[in-house]
Amino acid sequence: MLGVALHRLLISGAAAFALWLAGLVWFATPPQVETKPVTTDAIVVLTGGSQRLQSGIELLLEGKGRMLFVSGVNQEVELKELLRVSGNPPEWVACCIALGHAADNTVGNARETAQWMGQQGFRSLRLVTAWYHMPRSLLEFDRAMPETEIIAHPVFPDQVRQQHWTTWHGAAALLISEYNKYLGALVRPVLERVQFESAAALAKAEKAP
Repeated sequence: MLGVALHRLLISGAAAFALWLAGLVWFATPPQVETKPVTTDAIVVLTGGSQRLQSGIELLLEGKGRMLFVSGVNQEVELKELLRVSGNPPEWVACCIALGHAADNTVGNARETAQWMGQQGFRSLRLVTAWYHMPRSLLEFDRAMPETEIIAHPVFPDQVRQQHWTTWHGAAALLISEYNKYLGALVRPVLERVQFESAAALAKAEKAP
């Protein structure tokens, strides 16, 4: 009996691992860069590398957005510092860039951006972040702004060679970590609901005579 149970457990574990591995292969496939010639209300850059900001500024210079919002900026960093590390773009772009200092993770990025978008009365945005961070970012942004049109604009950092991620130094660990975070973000609403219902049931039981 114990042998049968162990066999079933091994089969289930192998199936779960195969499913996880297939998902990882899908996740590691680089997305296509959106080429829609649409001008969005905003261009939103999530901090995490100078290449992201450079891409956001390039989109702004191309007229792909009315304003550029950079989410998750360190409290001590000013706009002039960001512009300097971005190659000193034309001075006029400074008037079209806003910084968000409240976010310290992807959920925070989405909430901070949603608040700023609401204040501006904006309804569409181009989202700029690393390609491996894009799936989780889109998930959180869609949840925070379900009625906002979001166009993905992934960037491809040199330190993560997406076509050779299994052999490139550090890339596999980074992608596996980001993939697991994405899976966690997928199931978080379910876990939060279960936690809420459990707490409500416990509170009800404690009040019962």
